[in-house]
Amino acid sequence: MSNHTLQEKVALVTGGSRGIGRAIALSLAEAGAKVIINYQGNEQAALETLNQIKEIGGVGEIYKADVSSAEEVNSMIKNIIDKYQSLDILVNNAGITRDTLIMRMKDEEWHQVIDTNLTGVFNCVRAVTRPMMKQRFGKIVNISSVVGINGNAGQINYSAAKAGVIGITKSAAKELASRGIMVNAVAPGYISTDMTENLGEKVTENIVSHIPLGRVGTPQDVAKMVLFLAGPNADYITGQVISVDGGMAM
Repeated sequence: MSNHTLQEKVALVTGGSRGIGRAIALSLAEAGAKVIINYQGNEQAALETLNQIKEIGGVGEIYKADVSSAEEVNSMIKNIIDKYQSLDILVNNAGITRDTLIMRMKDEEWHQVIDTNLTGVFNCVRAVTRPMMKQRFGKIVNISSVVGINGNAGQINYSAAKAGVIGITKSAAKELASRGIMVNAVAPGYISTDMTENLGEKVTENIVSHIPLGRVGTPQDVAKMVLFLAGPNADYITGQVISVDGGMAM
């Protein structure tokens, strides 16, 4: 394990079982943090992430909880703090998509995405606020999206939620700064994951044509930025939204 900038730190990554969440969990573990991998449905994938962490000599565990449930989130945070005596880093990454055009969108397709992608972030931020204020330290990194900045046809629910995450980030940053808690957001562009895989070659080609750097991003591209914001090199940075999108949103 290379750098130990996060030695002794305890980190929770929501939606840490696959894709961007997995890459984030691995990079935090590699930097020496104890990583709790939150997942909702796919225990197998969460265990795979944990095994990869163990392979690099890291420490972690998996924790099943639905972030859209305040009750489940509160109990998860309490259990983590009871066990580890602290929670230093929270990465709000859990997210789902239910893409369709506005006029076809069903109520539940709206609510499911808002509940997980927006209310889920609020639930987690609220739950860690008191313990982080007590320890007078905390790093919260919220995963937004390029579509939270630019919007996207067929994703009004997802775009609204990801824009909302930016609002949460800035409000929480202002409220918590005096207690040594930094809150930032990362806005990934088009990243190659399970979530984007099924879009097909034609759509992907079209997207790449709008990316100045001319390639899709990798989960590691996002994880490196999260690691930076979670670590000591970002101790004077709060309330920021940093795009990791190959220049898509500029």
